[in-house]
Amino acid sequence: MRDNAAFLREFQKKVESAKADHEISVIQYWKGRLDKLAAMKPEGIGALQSEMKRLSAMMENRIKTIKKDLG
Repeated sequence: MRDNAAFLREFQKKVESAKADHEISVIQYWKGRLDKLAAMKPEGIGALQSEMKRLSAMMENRIKTIKKDLG
């Protein structure tokens, strides 16, 4: 019984660690996209808005894909 509890705690730690690593990589990806957007020299607010809408659409598509994959 004690071994099962230790195994479960260790397994939970590994799952939480993997989840945190994945979340970090996702945030790093989107931060990189935002950094590129911030570094742009758009020719007016319209171009910047267009790029922001494009980034938002990419995020929305990713959310839909993840939800579809989950079932």
